[in-house]
Amino acid sequence: MAGLFGLFDYTKEGPGIRKDAPKKKAFFVFFETYFRNFFKFFSINLVYLLLSAPILTHGMTAAGITNVTRNIAREKHSFGLSDFFETIRKNWKQSLAVGVINTIITVLLGFAIWFYNESYVQTEQILSFVGLVISWSFLAVFAMMNFYIYTLMITFDFSVKMLYKNSFKFVFVNLWRNLLCGIILLAVYAIYVVIALLFNDLRVVVIELIIAAATLPAFRYLLVQFFTFGSIKKHIIDPYYEQHPDADIEKRRDLGLEVPEDDEYDDMSWE
Repeated sequence: MAGLFGLFDYTKEGPGIRKDAPKKKAFFVFFETYFRNFFKFFSINLVYLLLSAPILTHGMTAAGITNVTRNIAREKHSFGLSDFFETIRKNWKQSLAVGVINTIITVLLGFAIWFYNESYVQTEQILSFVGLVISWSFLAVFAMMNFYIYTLMITFDFSVKMLYKNSFKFVFVNLWRNLLCGIILLAVYAIYVVIALLFNDLRVVVIELIIAAATLPAFRYLLVQFFTFGSIKKHIIDPYYEQHPDADIEKRRDLGLEVPEDDEYDDMSWE
């Protein structure tokens, strides 16, 4: 099945998850995972923000950090920055295209929200209010689509059209988890804003910006993995392997998925 995991063609040793290991609450697993990899995330966060500065390159950096956080969330080893840049190298064309498309869509939706808000404030017409609600709704859906676009990009050989189509479907297939993930992220961002407003001190704002730069990007992408990968596995990965139980054993190990017993495949080779 080289076509399905064509972009994920390197293997690494990792600890995996013991089948008999006791289950922990996802809340505790997330924070244990985040703080265990804190210093690895620190360097990736700074490089991510630096390379995202041109805006249009954000798609490439998003693909890079998505790969690192996906592997770590799946309890697989990641080399950090080397994996980050390797993912960009393998996916730069698609990720650049997605970055440009996302920028255009975000600008258009931002303009629509501004336009309908100004119109409603001045005229209080119901059509302006409806337009404002629809624009915000589109923005919310688009934001949740971006929970999936980059994971699908680095995991499967999908066209750009299929990336957006499948991401749109996952917004509604996994709606309550997407909403909860979005609410948590908004709450975290709101805390930074509230603290800045309460202290109203430039030094506090500078300190907050430094802390945010060093922590938030990986926090956001890791949290998204915890909320979304299960749905991707359920609706795309598992159905495929039900039909192809012997396919891509090494690729499945790389994603931290259960595979048949090793001795069943000692004499088999895989592409």
